[in-house]
Amino acid sequence: QVTSGGRANYFVSYRREAFVQMKLPKYSLPKKQDMHIISTDEDQVFAAVQEWNQNDTYNLYMSDLKGVYFTQVFENVRSSKGPLGNILIDLYEVAGIKGMLLANKKLESKVKTFITYNKGRDWRLLQAPAIDLRGNNIHCNLPFCSLHLHLQVSDNPYTSGSISSKDSTPGIIIATGNVGGRLSGTRLITWLTMSLSNNQKQVFEEEHSIWHLDRGGTLVAIKHTSLPIRHLWLSFDEGKSWSKYSFTSVPLFIDGVLVEPGIDAQIMTVFGHFSLHSEWQLVKVDYKSIFSRRCNKEDYQTWHLHNQGEPCIMGEKQIFRKRKSGVQCMLGKDFARIVAREPCACTDWDFECDYGYERHADGQCLPAFWFNPSSMSKDCSLGQSYLNSTGYRKVGSNNCTAGVKDLYSPKLQFCQGRAPRGLRIFTSDGKLTAPQGHNVTFLVHLEEGDLLRTAIQIDFGDGIAVSYANLSSIEDGIKHLYKTAGIFQVTTYAENSLGSVSAVLYLHINCPIEHVHLNVPFVAIRSKEVNITAVVWPSQAGTLTYFWCFGNNTKPVIKMKGNIARTANRNELQIITLYVFPSQNVVEARAILKLRGNAVEW
Repeated sequence: QVTSGGRANYFVSYRREAFVQMKLPKYSLPKKQDMHIISTDEDQVFAAVQEWNQNDTYNLYMSDLKGVYFTQVFENVRSSKGPLGNILIDLYEVAGIKGMLLANKKLESKVKTFITYNKGRDWRLLQAPAIDLRGNNIHCNLPFCSLHLHLQVSDNPYTSGSISSKDSTPGIIIATGNVGGRLSGTRLITWLTMSLSNNQKQVFEEEHSIWHLDRGGTLVAIKHTSLPIRHLWLSFDEGKSWSKYSFTSVPLFIDGVLVEPGIDAQIMTVFGHFSLHSEWQLVKVDYKSIFSRRCNKEDYQTWHLHNQGEPCIMGEKQIFRKRKSGVQCMLGKDFARIVAREPCACTDWDFECDYGYERHADGQCLPAFWFNPSSMSKDCSLGQSYLNSTGYRKVGSNNCTAGVKDLYSPKLQFCQGRAPRGLRIFTSDGKLTAPQGHNVTFLVHLEEGDLLRTAIQIDFGDGIAVSYANLSSIEDGIKHLYKTAGIFQVTTYAENSLGSVSAVLYLHINCPIEHVHLNVPFVAIRSKEVNITAVVWPSQAGTLTYFWCFGNNTKPVIKMKGNIARTANRNELQIITLYVFPSQNVVEARAILKLRGNAVEW
């Protein structure tokens, strides 16, 4: 919803309940209409917001269960524009593993790739592999040197993009990138990342497009080049080794690859042309003949998902099965990767800071400078109860149990009666001026107090006042029409049995000026003062500011009233210019002063 002042407010509805306004941290000042919803799955809203001081980067925010209260999880993620002018955020959600994300962050002039395993609570750089494809040592030490990846996902169904992962091959990421102090667009290499075991490996010296077939049991790689080719590469061991196959006798300019729908696919179609002037050619690649049989139980081994030795990922242990090294058999439709899941005991790593709290150097989540924890209970009336935050909230879709869960979970607390505090009144568009004869919408905000038992009164300053039993009846604002111009003191009062508080706003109601006339005498005596008066129409224009300019003097005489005394002493032509400033427009009037002998003519 965009206000008349141009500022956008964002609203969310949880399970078809009433829409409520999203709450970003107070320091977050998004540019006009610049919030992008990345996802709404896994019991949270994931959003990217461009702040007022950002141009080509965005900050990432994660919501609570209902999508209302947002906390910042990462800063300065690079963005770019797509071919249709759409905004692309340099963020990638890894398939198959909950909570794993990759993001390219801009640090000064450098862009670096970071990874998180717990949905943004913690981020770190990617460790580069120890050796390259030829077995040479790669001297790359964190944090000065790391692995950086391009995170563009292809919108074209016939190309694979610069990064690929699948639910059927959890923990495996194949992407194009480079090793060094920053992300580069040249000398790109294709990498295979066993991300959870921190085991990166170079698989090709040049950029390749990768496809997953047979439930991830087969990886197909085709060189990304503008030259004609006739070979492709197949891997049956999750990219550890690759075999070269010829799919055409005549080199082909590749335009795209079509994989049969479904994760069980074992057939792909390569299409392109033999020359720039030839018609399209379709080549069907069916690699089923490589296998003599389907896999059986003896062909599999179990694999424990882990993060650098830590078996608990997003609050649970997961055991997978995969084909044994060296075994060549077809996985087939009945193959299932996940064998077992087991919840873990909750630890600090399973909790992020709640709305209004910030993580300090010692790891504690403490209230931010702009946040008053007691304000979260303002909607709670005497005799009711609410969940009082401990400063922590469990990461969305995290499945941990017991452990520190009770310590960090919100506590049920009964509402105590409190005197009203932190009363504010402001206009819906944030302005302190309004035209005469138009409705002005006032909004009232109370930081603390029993909202259901606190009476509200508003005095509009023009002899009219209204009263309400509580704030709930004026959530959409109070409209009032001013019939005269002027500066009005608008006062609001909040009162309950424990105390009262008031707040004041000064509102300038103006009436557009249509004409200004300078009223001067026909004749004046030299060295004598003469009064010059400005006549403004309409007369109810309200409070005005008068800027009087005489001759070539650029410094005006400023008055709050429409008259001024002036003495003419020089024998010269003098132009008098008057500028009248209301809030909406500027009106100008002029008169000419000419001295003749002892008399002054106007």
